[in-house]
Amino acid sequence: MIRLARTNRTPWSEWWWTVDRWTLVAIAGLIIIGILLSLAASPAVAQRLGLPGFHFVYRHLVFLVPAILVLVGTSMLNVKQVRRLAAIVLAVSLVLMLGTLVLGAEVKGATRWLNIGPFSLQPSEFAKPAFAVLAAWLFSEGARGRIPGAAIAFGLYAALAVILALQPDFGQLSLLTLVFAGLFFLSGLSWFWIGVMGGVAAAGSYAAYSLVPHVTSRVDRFLNPESGDTYQIDRALDAFRHGGFFGVGPGEGEVKQILPDAHTDFIFAVAAEEYGVLAGLLIIGLFGFIVLRTLARVREESDLFVQLATTALVVLIGVQALINMAVNVNLMPAKGMTLPFISYGGSSLLAVALTLGMLLALTRRRAGARLAQPDMMGRAYA
Repeated sequence: MIRLARTNRTPWSEWWWTVDRWTLVAIAGLIIIGILLSLAASPAVAQRLGLPGFHFVYRHLVFLVPAILVLVGTSMLNVKQVRRLAAIVLAVSLVLMLGTLVLGAEVKGATRWLNIGPFSLQPSEFAKPAFAVLAAWLFSEGARGRIPGAAIAFGLYAALAVILALQPDFGQLSLLTLVFAGLFFLSGLSWFWIGVMGGVAAAGSYAAYSLVPHVTSRVDRFLNPESGDTYQIDRALDAFRHGGFFGVGPGEGEVKQILPDAHTDFIFAVAAEEYGVLAGLLIIGLFGFIVLRTLARVREESDLFVQLATTALVVLIGVQALINMAVNVNLMPAKGMTLPFISYGGSSLLAVALTLGMLLALTRRRAGARLAQPDMMGRAYA
């Protein structure tokens, strides 16, 4: 039996007494909900595709095992190891993302995936958390005057943005831009550069709307539902109305029988129909708890890099969840973005595990890490 006493100096014991166990509980809650909703939504989708009923359930569980190992293993790293891991993951992800442009399998008009045997890999999922950590390090080093961190970070962002636009994957590009803009703001850069960043984002959004047909179609259908097919959104809204406050009961939902993406993009609607508004509030509460708990802990942090990286990672998870749920209730145009740890998808599960693993590693209690010296704006390094 593994002993986890405070006096035991084994890696497991040290990890257990320094990691944020309340955040671990919230993550475990999301994992359990993901399994339950996979059982609820996936069989109907599999049967429509002519696959065994539990095909997606089994695959979800298969991917969940390495995802948990990645989560726990990454959370045991120290700050320097997290930074090195992010650099390696970003370098590999950039190469693989370039590979998707040449060798990627086309799905719904986009080449975001690489087929590796029986599995498909979406490299951009792993690039997001790796970029968030590495950009945070560049901004923190730039604040100390050691390197032109902001310029290098912007160059990395531009490289990722170009590849994502070529795939095209404007959902991931929007999320990456929001995280990068947050880092710009938190690192204390002038309003002039923040304005430039906003202008570039606005110009990119307009260009995407004007030049990419499926982006134009999604935005037009969001602004004017009569301009095109809104079948999935309409059925998702019907699911929320049908489920009411307490839901129609496990297995009794209808939306999963007709929605093509019931197990991925619209799994939140399945949860609301079968388990009611209470289930939706529970999911929102768990994501909200992780975000607020992390931000509360990082306020006490003395290392600017840890402040920036942790904030970027939790914003990445929180905004991704927010976008998915907002699309389900028609508050945003469709983005094709998964609900972390709940939607089906191997790349998504592993990437979310990596993101939260790095977040847990950076928020572990470390000697001398409290008693904040520089603030979030980096003034102590000016």
